[in-house]
Parts: sequence; structure tokens; C-alpha cells
Amino acid sequence: MSAQSHRDKDLVGVGALAMASEKNQKLPVSDPILSDETHKKASAITTKGAQAAISYMLTAVLLVLFNKAALSSYNFPCVNVITLFQTLCSCLFLYAMKFWKIISFTTDEPQNTTKNPATLVPIRTLVHTLPLALSYLLYMLVSMESVRGISVPMYTTLRRTTVAFTMIVEYFLTGKKHSPSIVACVGIILLGAFVAGARDLSFDAYAYAVVFIANICTAVYLASIAHIGKSSGLNTFGLMWCNGIICAPILLFWTSIRGDLQVTLNFPYLFFPGFQVVILLSCILAFLINYCVFLNTTLNSALTQTICGNLKDLLTIGLGWVLFGGLPFDFFNVLGQSLGFLGSCLYAYYKLQGK
Repeated sequence: MSAQSHRDKDLVGVGALAMASEKNQKLPVSDPILSDETHKKASAITTKGAQAAISYMLTAVLLVLFNKAALSSYNFPCVNVITLFQTLCSCLFLYAMKFWKIISFTTDEPQNTTKNPATLVPIRTLVHTLPLALSYLLYMLVSMESVRGISVPMYTTLRRTTVAFTMIVEYFLTGKKHSPSIVACVGIILLGAFVAGARDLSFDAYAYAVVFIANICTAVYLASIAHIGKSSGLNTFGLMWCNGIICAPILLFWTSIRGDLQVTLNFPYLFFPGFQVVILLSCILAFLINYCVFLNTTLNSALTQTICGNLKDLLTIGLGWVLFGGLPFDFFNVLGQSLGFLGSCLYAYYKLQGK
């Protein structure tokens, strides 16, 4: 075979690799210097950003309703074990797609290149994402503790104040400032949250403190995704992989010392096909939700992800009332939910306008 033929094949191979790389979803590595006009346009939600936000909300609502309709019927008591299953399945899915060269983990890495056989990413990159994984674990643990000792209406009210914490954390971590229109939308959402919980303002210092700590942890976690996603050189799949392989051993240790694994082994429905199908579908949906959270936060912002979470809660409440009933009518609750919906819609409108 001639040297010219070899060169032609090499060129074809390089072209095919470039085309495959372009097809993968990449995340921004750094923020370019923009003019005022360009910066205004860049602050608007792009088509991909809108798709990521809508995908997150639809998937999240589906998972909540699915758990309400199916998982609760088995009365499985170990939430941490479900989280562990979801984390392990996420790592398995990512490893399989990486092994079959469907995806890559970094913005400049070809699919067939592996920097470290054990972790699939350089150790230095793994260490760089450690704050993200630790903030995720803290966010999960504190969020579960925050449910105790407080009523559901007040819990929902206080959790929706996360939007304010997210704006503050975004400012300190990334220096990002929001326009007066966006701040006004957040104010409407906060007003709606407190109106919705106005009938249940029983004060419990410990419970309130834990919920506010959960809000801070949520804000730090989302802001960490946006910050580390742009500084690590990892795409969405790479962030999920690093988060999973750091969190999985810690979750395994935590569930072991708490006795959750032993409870799971003694669970009467553990080998029941229906329960296994439910857990599998839950893991798949959790994988999709995590992907949408990472994608939405990096393409848009931590604040946009928080607003989407609030809007998802409103949709869940509405669909839950239609499908399952049992939600008594209360004027203040309806008024508060309506204000929250209005604030979320105005936020989406202003982001589409680039304000």
C-alpha cells in the first residue's frame, strides 16, 4: 500500500474523530471576554439551555409521581440505600458508554483515550471535583434531616428560600450579578412561599436552622456544578462520573455503619420482581435527572436550576392533586403557589429576553 494511501486513511480517521467529537455535548471550559451587547445576548437562555431546563422538570416530576405511585407501596425504609443504588447504576451506565466509546468525559479528550485506567480521568481532575462531591453528600444528608420536626407546608416554604441563598452563593463563588428584573422575580417567589406557609408559622429553632443549612448546602452544590464545570474541563458526563466514584464508597460506608444494608438484605420484597423493576426504573430516572441537573446548571446557571426546581414542585403539587387527591383547599396556599408560579414564569420570560 502506498504512503499516499496511508496518509489518506489517516486524514479520514482524523476527520471522523473530529465529527464524532462535535456530536458530543460539551460544556464551556472558560468564559470568553464579551462586549456589553454580546454579554446581554449571552445571558439569555439558549435553545439547548431551554431544552435542558424543560427536560429536568419533566423528568423530575415523572420520578416524584413514580415514587409516589410505586415505591411507597413497598414501604422500603432505607432511602440511603436507594441513593447508593442510583449512584452505582449511574457509574455503571457511564462506564459502559465510555467503554463502548459512545461518550467522552472531557471537552478535549477523544473517546478512545484514557488518562487513568482506574478512574478514567486524571487524578488531578478527580481531586479538583472533590468539593463538588462533598457538597453533594452534605446536601443529601442535611436535606434528609431537614424533613424531621417541621410540617410539610412550612418545610416547603423555607426550602423555596433557596433561590435567595443561591443568588448569594453565586455572587461569592463566581462573582455573578443579576439584573433588577431577575431579583424582582426572586422576590415574588419568596413572597409566594411565605404566603403559602402563612397558616403554619410554628417556630422550632432547631428545625428552622437545619432547613436553612439545607438551603445553603443546595446553593453551594449547584454553584459548585457551575463553577467546577467551567474550570475542570469536564463535560456533563465527566462531572457525573467524578461525582459518582467519589460518593459511592462514602455512601457504601455510611449505609454499612448505620445498618441500612442489613435491613435491605432482610427486606421481604428484595427479590420480588416488581420491586426490582421499580428500583431499576428509579435508578434510570435518577441518572437522567442528574444529567439534566448538571447540564441545566452548566448551560444556564445555578439560579435557573433552583427556579426550575421550584416550578417542578408546583407542577408536582398540581399533578399530585389531580391524580391522587387528598389535598385540602386553602386560600393562602393557593395564593402562594400562584405567586410562585408567576415569579417563575416571569423569570423564564426575562431570561429568554436576555435580561
